[in-house]
Amino acid sequence: MNRKDGMNYAPVGKPRPVVKEGEFVIAAIALEHGHIYGMCNGLIEAGATLKWVYDRDPEKVKNFCNAYPGVKAASSEEEILSDPEVKLVCGAAVTSMRCALGLRVMAAGKDYFTDKAPLTSLEQLAQAKEMVEKTGRKYMCYYGERLHVESAVFAGQLIKEGAIGKPIHVDGFGPHRVGDVKGRPDWFFKKEYYGGILCDIGSHQIEQFLYYCDCKDATVQYSQVGNYNHPDQPELEDLGEATLLGDNGTTQHFRVDWFTPDGLSTWGDGRTFIIGTEGYIELRKYVNIATDEGAEHVYLVNKDGEQHFAVEGKVGFPFFGELILDCINRTENAMTQAHCFKAAELCVKAELQAERVYGLEK
Repeated sequence: MNRKDGMNYAPVGKPRPVVKEGEFVIAAIALEHGHIYGMCNGLIEAGATLKWVYDRDPEKVKNFCNAYPGVKAASSEEEILSDPEVKLVCGAAVTSMRCALGLRVMAAGKDYFTDKAPLTSLEQLAQAKEMVEKTGRKYMCYYGERLHVESAVFAGQLIKEGAIGKPIHVDGFGPHRVGDVKGRPDWFFKKEYYGGILCDIGSHQIEQFLYYCDCKDATVQYSQVGNYNHPDQPELEDLGEATLLGDNGTTQHFRVDWFTPDGLSTWGDGRTFIIGTEGYIELRKYVNIATDEGAEHVYLVNKDGEQHFAVEGKVGFPFFGELILDCINRTENAMTQAHCFKAAELCVKAELQAERVYGLEK
C-alpha cells in the first residue's frame, strides 16, 4: 500500500474467502492506473484466483507479475477473452477507453469490473447499458473511496442500523495529490481521455451520495471547475465542485481537487459528512491530521452522545466477496447495475454542465 501516492494506492485487507481456490477465476487487462492492484487485492482476498494479465506495455506486465507470483502473462487480450475459465475481467484502461474494453469483455460472455470513472460520455453509457441488456453480463465499477475504505463501509452499517435517523445531506471532500507531474501518463492531462475532474474523482463522491441517502436518481443543481495552479497543463481541471438533489429530496455538496500539500502524510485528506434527522457522521478516511492515530476514523453524534470509532483492520471490505457471489449466483447484493450506471451518468452530466470559473477556456 502506498499512502503517499493516490494513483498507486492499493489497500490490503484480511483474507475472507467466499469461494475455494480455482472456483472463481479472474484476469486483469489494461494496467494504466494503479487501482488495478487494489481491485485485484480485494478479489483475491475474497477467494478469487488470478490467472491472467495483459497489457501492451511489457514493463507494466512485469511489475504486475512480480506483485502476483503465479499469474500468467497473456500474449493478447483475445487469449484471455477466449479462456472459458475466466469469469470476471478487471480493467484499469485509460478512462475514455474503459467502456470499449467492457463491451468486448461482455461480448465474450464475461463479467466486467472497471476502475472509476467507468466511462466518460453519455454515448458510452448507452452502449454499456445495451450490452448489459443483450448479454446479461455485469458492468461493475471500483468506486474505491467507499468500497475499499473501512470507515466508509462502517458508516453504511451505522446508517442501516438507524444511528442517525434518515440521512438527508452529504458533504464530500476528495482532495488528491498530483505528485511528480513527470510520473503521470500523458492521458492524465487530456480531458478527452480522463473525462474531467467531476467525471473522474467526482464519481466517488456522487456514488457515495446515492448510496448513503438511498437515491435511485438525482439532478445536478450546479457544477463548476477550474485550473488554478497548472497553467502548463491547460486541460487539467485541478478543482471542481457540485451540488446534487436526490429523487427523495436529499442533497449533496462535494469538492474535489489536486491540491494535497507535500507535507500531508497521505495522498489526500478524504472526508465525508453525513447529516441525518437524528444525528450526524464524520469520516476521516485516510488520516487524522497532526496525530499518530492512523487512518479510518468514524465520528458519530446522536441522542446517545459523541462516539469515536477507530476501525482500521476491524471492518473489512465485504464488497469483493459479495461481487464474486453475485457473479456466480446472478444476484445484485454487492451493487445493483442501476446504481453503478446512475453514478456514472451523474458524474458525466456534472462535467458536461460545469461552468469554467478560472484558468480554462470558456
